[in-house]
Amino acid sequence: QLRHRRTHGGDEHRGGELNMEKISIKNGRLIDPKHGIDQTLDLHLADGKVAATGKAPDGFADARVIDAKGRIVCPGFVDLAARLPGLDGELKAAVAGGVTSLACPPDTKPPLDEPGLVERLVRRAADAGLARVHPLGALTVGLKGESLAELNSLARAGCIAFSQGGAPLTDTQILLRAMQYAATFGYPLWLRPEDSHLARDGVAHDGEVASRLGLPGIPAAAESVAIATALELVRSTGARLHFTRISSAAGVALLQRARDEGLPVSADIGIHHLHLTDMDIGYFDSAARFNPPLRAQRDREALAAAAASGLAAICSDHTPIDEDGKQLPFGEAEAGATALELLLPLTLKWAAAEKLPLATALARITCDPAAILGSPAGQLAINAPADVCVFDPEVLWKVSDDTLVSQGKNTPFQGCGM
Repeated sequence: QLRHRRTHGGDEHRGGELNMEKISIKNGRLIDPKHGIDQTLDLHLADGKVAATGKAPDGFADARVIDAKGRIVCPGFVDLAARLPGLDGELKAAVAGGVTSLACPPDTKPPLDEPGLVERLVRRAADAGLARVHPLGALTVGLKGESLAELNSLARAGCIAFSQGGAPLTDTQILLRAMQYAATFGYPLWLRPEDSHLARDGVAHDGEVASRLGLPGIPAAAESVAIATALELVRSTGARLHFTRISSAAGVALLQRARDEGLPVSADIGIHHLHLTDMDIGYFDSAARFNPPLRAQRDREALAAAAASGLAAICSDHTPIDEDGKQLPFGEAEAGATALELLLPLTLKWAAAEKLPLATALARITCDPAAILGSPAGQLAINAPADVCVFDPEVLWKVSDDTLVSQGKNTPFQGCGM
């Protein structure tokens, strides 16, 4: 069972940023992975920023006090992939799970390929006063892969990087031009590595399980071919590239070689891929349908090692889907799972299995993804944003329709203790 709690919060939440009053969080185990802090230490917040750790600053005599004895106090979590079909509801799910900053992929309806759409998203998220939303702009117009979107205008509107989301980009020349343009202006590109021709019509990992169930497969080569191609273009352009949700041992090996070479690349791994394999499809369980698909045990082990070493960050890949979208035959069901509220407990479970220190596990969902976003979040340094999560590692709760805040209740962990 997963040991977790609901994060401290309420009316005062503003992206984990506890209002503008002075607040002292006392007696907790303060963990700030970026600065190597892991000890019982008080945390003091003022004006939306971290004011001090340890001794209270002058003028804090009238501060509101939160007693965090027996609890972990850490930076709010930073999620690199969260879809927000119902913005307010999903942002409430984010703060319920301790997520205070998140990246929103561009494959919304309509896609984020116009500045006005981006500005509206940013404004609505700010008005909600919950988690901070960092939009990814569409790399191509309508995500059709035919012509580049107006990247400069999208960046001015608030986009922090550019991506195709889950839409394919089959024209390598378009990708080359995008990298050349991005390198010129310093824009990061985010790419979900999948060769759409090799993955065509596939719904599961191309292996023994898919063969036994008669499901069309997606080979691991669909990922490794796409990564290898993109890395060659990085070498020729110098563009900064982030690979989203790598899923295979071959992909991990290519990423490691690229990092050893000094290429400006990074990656994340979806939290479900650290726990599940294609065996969890069972007998056509649509809750276990993901894109990229759950792969073999050796792939899961390679992904776990990559996350443990810091080669890749961890994301929720939050994809809330209504019941109608999942209650279909496996090949027709929508891919994905709700995960904003499960990011912390599933990360803790993975860390326990890998025998990793708690600070190392928290780094993968705080300072590491914040660095990829180029955000000052994910840390508790003085003057850093007061984005804070307080959780009790000993309290259990059960995953159910009633306990999940997200409008999507689709998860393979339904009924599990967290």
